Amino acid sequence: MLHINDITFRIADRLLFEQATVAIPPGHKVGLVGRNGAGKSTLFNMILGDLSPEAGDIKVRATARIGHVGQEAPGGPQSLLQTVLDSNHEMSSLNTEALTATDPERISYIHTRLADIGAHSAEARAATILAGLGFDGAAQARPCSSYSGGWRMRVALACVLFNEPDLLLLDEPTNYLDLEGVMWLESFLRTYPYTVLIISHDRDLLNKAVTHIVHLEHGKLNSYTGGYDRFEQLRRQHMEHQMALKSKQETERRHIQSFVDRFKAKASKAKQAQSRMKALARMQPIVTMMESSTIPFNFPKPEPLSSPLIALDEASVGYEEGKPILRNLDLRIDMDDRIALLGANGNGKSTFAKLLASKLAPMTGKMSKSRVLGIGYFAQHQLDELIPTETPLFHLSKLMPDAIESKVRARLGSFGFGADKATRAVENLSGGEKARLMFAIATFQKPQLLILDEPTNHLDVDSREALIHAINGYDGAVLLISHDRHLVDACVDRLWIVEDGDVKTFEGDLDDYRKHLLALRSGAKAENRSAKQSENKKAARQQAAEQRKLLAPMKRAVENAEKAIEKFENEKTKLEDALADPDLYEDQEDENAAILVTRYQLRLRSIKNDLAKAEEKWVLAEEAYASAQAEQQG
Repeated sequence: MLHINDITFRIADRLLFEQATVAIPPGHKVGLVGRNGAGKSTLFNMILGDLSPEAGDIKVRATARIGHVGQEAPGGPQSLLQTVLDSNHEMSSLNTEALTATDPERISYIHTRLADIGAHSAEARAATILAGLGFDGAAQARPCSSYSGGWRMRVALACVLFNEPDLLLLDEPTNYLDLEGVMWLESFLRTYPYTVLIISHDRDLLNKAVTHIVHLEHGKLNSYTGGYDRFEQLRRQHMEHQMALKSKQETERRHIQSFVDRFKAKASKAKQAQSRMKALARMQPIVTMMESSTIPFNFPKPEPLSSPLIALDEASVGYEEGKPILRNLDLRIDMDDRIALLGANGNGKSTFAKLLASKLAPMTGKMSKSRVLGIGYFAQHQLDELIPTETPLFHLSKLMPDAIESKVRARLGSFGFGADKATRAVENLSGGEKARLMFAIATFQKPQLLILDEPTNHLDVDSREALIHAINGYDGAVLLISHDRHLVDACVDRLWIVEDGDVKTFEGDLDDYRKHLLALRSGAKAENRSAKQSENKKAARQQAAEQRKLLAPMKRAVENAEKAIEKFENEKTKLEDALADPDLYEDQEDENAAILVTRYQLRLRSIKNDLAKAEEKWVLAEEAYASAQAEQQG
C-alpha cells in the first residue's frame, strides 16, 4: 500500500529524515510515534504530495484513495448529516444525475454504481459515525455553521471516516474528542477494513487500535509489530542489546590495541601486529541508541489544609440567568482526592471546573471553601491568554516581580525552559512547550487543588508519563478532565460523571464506564452491573486513598530530611567560602580575626557532623518509604 524508500528531507538546517525506509502493507493499522518536532506531520505532508523529499521517493498504490482531515473544518448551512453525505462527491454527483438521466444504459450504470458504493446505507452509516463522535439525532439536523471550530473538526473527521479511503491518515484525531469519542474511534479503527496510519500520543489508542508501530527517531523509521507497550518492550531490549554489543566491541578493540602496542616493534610479531592493525581499522563502531531524556514536571508542594477544601450544597451553575447547566450539586473535595470528571463534551464538565475555580459563581445554593485555598487551573483555552510576542521569562517575571532574574530562570528551568527557550517568543514555542509554561503558571502559588482540563493535548507519550509522575507525587487534590485513559487510570481513584444536568459519583472503573456507554447507546440500563462489583471497586478506591494516607508521614520524613541536608550543605558552603577568603587571614596578629577563624572551624566541624546525621536519617527514611511503597504495590 505504502512504500517509503530512502527518503532524505530537511527543514532549514535541521535534518528530519536521512535515508529513511519503511513499507506498510494493505490492511495494516500503524501508529506513527516519535518526539514532538521529530517530523511526523512532515511525513504525512510528503505522503499527500504537499512536500517532496530531497532524495528517495514515496509510493502509494496507484489506485489507492488517500483520506485525511484538512486544516479547514466544514461550516456551511447544511445539516451535519447532509455535510457528511455530500463529502462523498461521487455519490452526491450520481444521486443528482439519477434525477435527470434519461438514457437507459446510463441509468443502469448509475444505479449499479450507487449499489457498489453502498449508497442505500449511506445515511445510516453517516448517522452512526456522527453519533459515535458525539452528535445525537437533534445535533445532526443542526446546520454545520452553528457549531464551534472544535466541533466542526469532529464533522471533518466524520467526513473522512464516512468515505472509507484505502489509506487513512489521522494526525492526532483525539485532540478534538472527549473520552467517549476516543472510545468509539478506537472501536471503529480496530474494525476498519483498509490501511490506517495514525499519529497519536494516546497510549491506550496505540495499544488497542493498531497492529504495528513505526518509530521516527534520529531521521530513521523503524517498524515494530504490536501496540505501544510491545514497542516499548522491544525497543528497550534492542537498546540493551546494542549497549552489550558496543561494550563487547570496546573490550575487543582494547585487546587488539594492547597487542599492537606491545609487539609492533618486535620483528617476530610485526606481521601479526600489522594484521591486527588492519582488523582494528576495519572494525566499524556500533552506534548505540541513546534514550532521549524527558524533562520532568515539578509541581511545588502545597501547604496542607483541613478537609473539605470545597463543599457544594444544592448548588447550580450556568452562563445565563435562570438557565443553569448543572443543578442540585451536593459534593465535596478533600485534600487527598484524585477525581476524574467523565461525560460527553457539552454536558458541563468545563462548566463545573470553572465553578470550582471561581471563574463562575453559583446561581443558587452554596459553595464553601477554605479562605486560604489555592487553586491551580489548567485549561487549553488559557494557551490563548499567553502573549505571543513575549517570552516565558516575561510571563513568569510578572508572578515574581521582586525576584532577581536568576531566580525566575531557575523556576523556569524546573519546567524545561533552559537559557535559550526562556527568552524565546511564545509564538515560536511548540504546543508542548506552551503547555509546560501554563503548568508553571498554574502551579506557581503552590495550590492545594489542581484542576486540569485536557492537559495532554500537546504532550508526547514520554511527557505524558512525566505528567503522571508529577500528579502522583503532588500532595494536593486533583480534578482531571481528560480523554487520555492511561492518564486517568494511572492518576485517579474516584470517577464523577456529568450527565443529565448533574454531577454524581460513578461506581466503577473505566472499563465499567465503557460498558455504561454501550448500554446507554443500545437503550439498556446501566444499573445491570452487580452490586458486588461496584462495592469491590469502591473499596479498592478507598483502599488506594488509605494507602496514600499511610505513606504520607513517611514521605514527609523523607522531605524533611532532604530539607535538613540542604540547609546544612548551604551553611557548610558558606563557612568553607569564608575560611577560603584570604582577607580573613590578612592580619595574623588580630586577636578577633583568630577567634573568628576558630569559631568558623568549630562550627564547620559541627555542621559536618550534623550533615552526616541528616544524610543517615534521609537514607533510613528513604528506605522505609521505598519499602512501604513496594509492599503496597506488591
